[in-house]
Amino acid sequence: MVRVLRPVPIERIKLLVFDLDGTLIDSAQDLCNSVNATLSHYGHDPLLDTAIAGFIGDGALMLVRRAFAEASGGPVDEDFLAKAYDYFLDYYRAHKLDFTYAYAGVLEALAALHKLHEPPAGTARIMAVLTNKPVRPAREICKALGLAPYFIRIYGGNSFDTKKPDPAGLLALMAEAGAKPDQTVMIGDSQVDVLTARNAGVWSIGCTFGLSPETLLATQPDILVDSPEEWTAALSPAPIA
Repeated sequence: MVRVLRPVPIERIKLLVFDLDGTLIDSAQDLCNSVNATLSHYGHDPLLDTAIAGFIGDGALMLVRRAFAEASGGPVDEDFLAKAYDYFLDYYRAHKLDFTYAYAGVLEALAALHKLHEPPAGTARIMAVLTNKPVRPAREICKALGLAPYFIRIYGGNSFDTKKPDPAGLLALMAEAGAKPDQTVMIGDSQVDVLTARNAGVWSIGCTFGLSPETLLATQPDILVDSPEEWTAALSPAPIA
């Protein structure tokens, strides 16, 4: 069900920026497996997938930091963390598509959004991806799952000097698209995405089907949706019943 918490000027929206993990794709199992492979390599017992999933969202380095802090029960030495992070990245790059898939309805929703807003039906909208995942695996996953053709840009956590919720990446996409804040929507599954939107002064849509829906309760977006299919309804110029 589409829940509009704050009215969004749908008719003015020009740029749609999507998060990746928990929004377009379910990558949790491959991330959990890669974290546990890294922990095992360094002599630690595996963590529960549910615990690791709670660490996702702030980039791969933070994911590894949180996992080792949990496994060791204390702070992680930075030199050691750098080595563990490199191991994690190498493992994840080789296994990033073992279990990762696009959520049901994502491809159809992206196609519908593209078709719905092509001239002459309405003003063409630009779509892009902004994720905290490293950019290389992010682009490779989008390409493998058929998502890449819908986006003008796919930016990752190492595409800029800062990561979400810092708005640098979102502001860069807005500049490339020639979109003003009131013409831009950030779509994601966590408070990180909502805060990114707020920090850039743009609108936000929260996806309750993702990896961190509980965080959307404390940091509410402008619109909530329960499935990718509802993106079209939420972003349609027609009033939502």
